[in-house]
Amino acid sequence: MGQFASRPLASLGLLLVLCFPPSVAAAQGSDEGLSPTLATIKARHVVHLGYRESSPPFSFLDQAGRPIGYSLELCEAVVDEIGVEIDDPALRIDYVKVTSDDRIAAVLQGKIDLECGSTTANAERAKQVAFSPLMFVAGTKLMVPKGSGITSVTDLKGKTVVVTKGTTNEQAMHNADKKFSLGLNIVTAGDHEQSYQMLVDGKADAFATDDILLYGLIARHKSQDRFRVTGDYLSYDPYGIMFRKGEPQLAAVVERAFRKLGSNHDLIPLYNKWFVGRLPTGEKLNVAISPQLEEAFHVLDDSPGANN
Repeated sequence: MGQFASRPLASLGLLLVLCFPPSVAAAQGSDEGLSPTLATIKARHVVHLGYRESSPPFSFLDQAGRPIGYSLELCEAVVDEIGVEIDDPALRIDYVKVTSDDRIAAVLQGKIDLECGSTTANAERAKQVAFSPLMFVAGTKLMVPKGSGITSVTDLKGKTVVVTKGTTNEQAMHNADKKFSLGLNIVTAGDHEQSYQMLVDGKADAFATDDILLYGLIARHKSQDRFRVTGDYLSYDPYGIMFRKGEPQLAAVVERAFRKLGSNHDLIPLYNKWFVGRLPTGEKLNVAISPQLEEAFHVLDDSPGANN
């Protein structure tokens, strides 16, 4: 499959510079041998991909219970490039379930080699792990019952909001609570499906997470008549594939995979497959690509070395 270049967009600011340093692309493997992760993969002939069960269309399960999604397809392109790097074209993939709460630990502890979900690449997380180039841009919004009358976060004064444990949305709601003196009851659930179910069961007045995940859950449950997404963005969340920090050779492989996808003009069709077209599970999101993400993809296409 393809390849990516991780030159950060000036228009996306310092955050992406911190997460996707431009020097990594030149830091490929040397004569000293493979980096630890690549050496382990070569020895076992298997790449461990972390997936999420309920983050459509990024990473979720099809009707047969198999992991599928936009992020997983990007990770599979990285696996192809890893095979080239370590001269093992027959690498197998082992899919490992992770949650919002344990995904970073799974990377740090070597349980997974790549985390293929819906993870925000921010400066705080970049202290612990590394990220691929930008693959999506989202932000925290609210899912509420259609007849609730809630149109903004300030309408939640004294109400209960559910967030998924271990997400950036949890902090975004605490920040909003403090900023607007809302007196919120902020509760957590183990994954997005459980958070959604709390809203369905009337145990929460709103569910706060990234807008694209809310649209995905509404489409998957065919609940357009019951719930809506509302409010201004309460956070800015650039997504990336997560992997172990401090391995320039692995980072270079990830970037090359993204560059190839960019130079082959595969990124926008791949986006459209998962966000605009009908998903393998039958639903359609009809979410057009944002100008920021389209610009990021064009930067990958135009970056030095993209056609190498």
